[in-house]
Amino acid sequence: MGRGKIEIKKIENPTNRQVTYSKRRVGILKKAKELTVLCDAQVSLIMFSSTGKLADYCSPSTDIKGVYERYQVVTGMDLWNAQYERMQNTLKHLNEINQNLRKEIRQRKGEELEGMEIKELRGLEQTLEESLRIVRQRKLKSTRETYRALVHELEMKDDNPNYAFSAENHNRVYENSIPMVNDCPQMFSFRVVQPIQPNLLGIGYESHDLSLA
Repeated sequence: MGRGKIEIKKIENPTNRQVTYSKRRVGILKKAKELTVLCDAQVSLIMFSSTGKLADYCSPSTDIKGVYERYQVVTGMDLWNAQYERMQNTLKHLNEINQNLRKEIRQRKGEELEGMEIKELRGLEQTLEESLRIVRQRKLKSTRETYRALVHELEMKDDNPNYAFSAENHNRVYENSIPMVNDCPQMFSFRVVQPIQPNLLGIGYESHDLSLA
């Protein structure tokens, strides 16, 4: 008994649709190979499933690029022109962004300010002030972290008399504190009580009191 005809319409059940696609994909690829061998034809076949999975075949005597080039010659259709124009537009857009960024950098350095309107100058000023604020916050954070490390070492020294105090931390907090004092003179208040040795790097304390104002 012969098999009845299948109505050609979209298969709604996803599982059945995938099974049918897999079976027919194998059949189409088989027919393409047969055409290549039996008829000496140059065949190129590309398929994408509904999930985006690629299946392709090309005759051994050619390649997909060669087939497309022959297709363009025969049909007079340029397959790459639209893509080339899109790439050119993208390149132009990126060049404009690059030029604008370079100009902005030069303006932040005080160059090429001629011809700028008051509104633009005010915007540049606000941008510089915001950048300066961020730099100061980072510097303050770094100084606080160094300060905490110094306090921790002093506490370790109190708990363990043989603990070797790190001169590196002392130098770091000194170097970080000097520039910050110019901006925030009330930020730090250090008080070291009764040092056993006058040289701070010798480090020996009976007591200490370091506070962050």
